[in-house]
Amino acid sequence: MHARTPDEPPYRVVVGSFGDDHGYRLVWLRGVGWEPLTEEELEPRVRELFPDIDMTDPQQVHWVDREESWPAAWHEDDEG
Repeated sequence: MHARTPDEPPYRVVVGSFGDDHGYRLVWLRGVGWEPLTEEELEPRVRELFPDIDMTDPQQVHWVDREESWPAAWHEDDEG
């Protein structure tokens, strides 16, 4: 399937930390690289690449911080 190169993390998926100004996290997907994904996009995208993945297995999916938490989505009316 997606072979790991020596400089890649041992996980299939790494969910990166998030800032306060957007509603997505950067997600690293083995064989693909980094993609910005919203909470709603995460599981469908991961399963597209890894249909058999266990999303609750920390050996397969690594959360950098605030596991399973997502930043509030930015809305235009949130300014000033």
